[in-house]
Amino acid sequence: MKTAKPFGLRTWSTPLTIGSFILMTVTGVLMFFDVVPGYLSFAHEWFSWLFLLGTGGHIAVNFRPLTKHLRSNWGRANTAIFAILLVVSTFSFGRITAPQLKWPISNALIEAPLSALADVTRTDRGALLAKLKMHDIRATPDQNIKELADMYGMDEFHILGLIILPE
Repeated sequence: MKTAKPFGLRTWSTPLTIGSFILMTVTGVLMFFDVVPGYLSFAHEWFSWLFLLGTGGHIAVNFRPLTKHLRSNWGRANTAIFAILLVVSTFSFGRITAPQLKWPISNALIEAPLSALADVTRTDRGALLAKLKMHDIRATPDQNIKELADMYGMDEFHILGLIILPE
């Protein structure tokens, strides 16, 4: 009769590291090529915590080989190179990147009156309000998405999506 192996660190950390690495790699490559359907970006950001958890367990299980590797010139150089790349990646060097604009643009759209959103999306104001009404959101041109989200208990981005994304 076989006895079950204990559910130790190696039992869960290595498969978790492998599985989450695959998820992070595929979602990261897709995001690199601006292919971000559905919850892809969400999965990449939030499931990275599983990768960290698995990696932490994997490091704990393989601590002795890791320290041996870090004593080699290549191990130290590799660690130093990636540490420098991490620090350098936190600077924009005067360039404005899309991720830096995400929240300021989102907030500007959410706080803008619907009449301004109609102009930005090149939509007739009446058509925009009718589109919202089809989703049981009654609004006036002077209201904004933030007010509507609070009023209807909805997510601001859901309402913004109803306005901006094609049907």
